Amino acid sequence: MSLSPPTDLAGDTHRDPVGSPDPAPDVRPRARRASPLSSIPHLMLLPWALVVLVPLAWILVSSLKTNEEIYNNPFGPPGELRLGVYVDAWQQANIGAFFTNTVIVVSGGVALTMLLSVMTAYVMARYPFPGSRALYWLYLAGMTFPVFLAIVPLVRIVQALGLFATNLGLVLVYAAFSLPFSIFFLTGFFRSLPKELSEAAFIDGAGHFGVFFRIMLPLARPGLVSIGVFNVLGQWNQFLLPQVLNPQQDEERSNFVLSQGLAALALGENYETSPTSMAQLFAGLIISMVPVLLLYIVFQRQVQQGLSAGALK
Repeated sequence: MSLSPPTDLAGDTHRDPVGSPDPAPDVRPRARRASPLSSIPHLMLLPWALVVLVPLAWILVSSLKTNEEIYNNPFGPPGELRLGVYVDAWQQANIGAFFTNTVIVVSGGVALTMLLSVMTAYVMARYPFPGSRALYWLYLAGMTFPVFLAIVPLVRIVQALGLFATNLGLVLVYAAFSLPFSIFFLTGFFRSLPKELSEAAFIDGAGHFGVFFRIMLPLARPGLVSIGVFNVLGQWNQFLLPQVLNPQQDEERSNFVLSQGLAALALGENYETSPTSMAQLFAGLIISMVPVLLLYIVFQRQVQQGLSAGALK
């Protein structure tokens, strides 16, 4: 006579308590299948990538050609690899002097912008005072003021200060026009940082400067990197301000920045005499683009973190 396992009223069979336990149910999350629609945004970026990359590739290839090859076969490959054109552009086309002036001006302008904007934004975000709100909106109004309307009074002010056609004059003007956006961005970033950390530091005996330099600045690093990259890009590509405030001083235009120098080369009259002058112009364009491209490639992760952590909150 065989014994069957006991059953309850519903007919469910109970296993012997001394027998093997029931296997545990599989609770692992199942992998979700990627929807075909999720790839649409990436596909939409392909045309934009082509719009950006094709001109860069064409400029790079054209920098290795002669004038005749550029005019007769603008989209074809170069006849030979002429890397010496970059040395010629650096020396003969005076790109080296333009590059050095640009590095000096942008370094000074970005450093001054970061110094003033960080301190101003931190005070406005953490230490409210009478009129701070009005001052904040005044900085925002500065972002909407077109630079074209300030050209004439700006030239008069720079001339009165004795800084016309000098690197120091460009540094001060660059910083002045970069401050409104920098303060706006960093004020929102400092407001998003947790106040509990600064309060704990004050309880432990830290002063205002200690909290600022030891606590807040390290926490604000993504925002500082983001606004620093934006300022470098904006000041590196600036053309109108140096064109007005930094006129030609000698025949070689040695005081020009890169944007001025490349524009002068594009409008120059030496293309008929030099067989590689167009290639030197394209080589100068590549030289001017490489530093900012490398800068963004190196700090792109910090820029994304700064945007998501500060400005979007």
